[in-house]
Amino acid sequence: MADHNQNGPVSRRKFLIANGTVAGAALAGCLGDDENEENGGNGTGGGNGNDGGATGSDTETWEVGHGDYQTTVSEDDLPDELFVYAVQTGWSNWDAVMDAFEDEYGVTLHDDQRTSGEALSNIRANAGNQDYSAYNGFYPTGLQAWEDGFTTDYQPAGWDQVPADFKTDDNHVTATRQMTIAINYRQDVYEDRGVDEPETWEDLKQPEIAQDLALNVPGAGAGLNAMLSINHAYGGDLDNLDPLFEYLEEIGESGARHQRNLDRQFTAGEISTYAEFDFGGLSTKYNDDDIAEEDVGVVIPQAPGGGEGAVAAPYGYAMLDDAPNPEACKLFMDFVLSEDVQQMFFDGFVRPIRADELDAPDEFPPDEQYEAATFEIDQVELLEKQEDIVSEIIDRSPLPGVEA
Repeated sequence: MADHNQNGPVSRRKFLIANGTVAGAALAGCLGDDENEENGGNGTGGGNGNDGGATGSDTETWEVGHGDYQTTVSEDDLPDELFVYAVQTGWSNWDAVMDAFEDEYGVTLHDDQRTSGEALSNIRANAGNQDYSAYNGFYPTGLQAWEDGFTTDYQPAGWDQVPADFKTDDNHVTATRQMTIAINYRQDVYEDRGVDEPETWEDLKQPEIAQDLALNVPGAGAGLNAMLSINHAYGGDLDNLDPLFEYLEEIGESGARHQRNLDRQFTAGEISTYAEFDFGGLSTKYNDDDIAEEDVGVVIPQAPGGGEGAVAAPYGYAMLDDAPNPEACKLFMDFVLSEDVQQMFFDGFVRPIRADELDAPDEFPPDEQYEAATFEIDQVELLEKQEDIVSEIIDRSPLPGVEA
């Protein structure tokens, strides 16, 4: 998770991300009756914030769910605080989403500073006595919770807009956003070295780049997906990692290594190039006061001859079985998939799962880069093979730092 300095002059982009209360107030005004009418009165997760539920009392209600899962949630069903794993400030623009949710419904979202893996460990440790209502985080980790029997079914409003490959057939796990592997590079350093901006993984083999190139470790989601991107770009698949190791051997000869805390090393000038999810590089470029915006380049890498070279890794959520506050959880899940909140992810440099319906901010790499380079991995297959893949990379990577 990136740790970026949020101080200093406030740009429009920083304002959207760092001032969720203001963004939430604006959001509350647009999640009302117009959207409710467009959806036949069924709401779109947050879409009925002003519905009011004409029950003859002052109790407010909201229609939630999709299809057979449509139901009514009353404010009487809502807790003061809702616990959802890995919904946290400083990551994926959750700051703004959390503030908007509280402004809309009066419910605080607990700031849960943990990784997806830590969330799964906690789910297992507290089986049968959960304090948390939902898992949120890396999609394959959600699939592991699903496979272990810790989740339950729910179709949030907007579920029908999520691509079929990013939701389970039994309605347990649903993707809400994607992170795409990108190459982040120091434009100022490249200019000093006389190196052209990279477009493909092949470009990184140049000694002038590889000398201080870093890849995260395979135990980190960004590190694993970067290496799976390289492997795919050079003709490998989940059963054949040889192309990856041949590539690592070549860049290792010039000094490339595995390393954590890449954003800090990058802004400090200790590395000039690293592979990370697009969110990380874009956040560094536009929100980190320790480096000038014009000194950071972010590109979605293609294969050596062009084409697929960047994994689009999904993140999502699942309601937990027999967890507390299921009605509030449904409200939260609908809220996250609503168009307005999906746009809030975009505003925080996170590509939402409904991106095709929205306009990407100008700060993102051009759509043409995503279209030319992006590919998706079968997440169920990855779930089955991920442990063995990580172990093989640790055993076979020629780069130093792989076990960090």
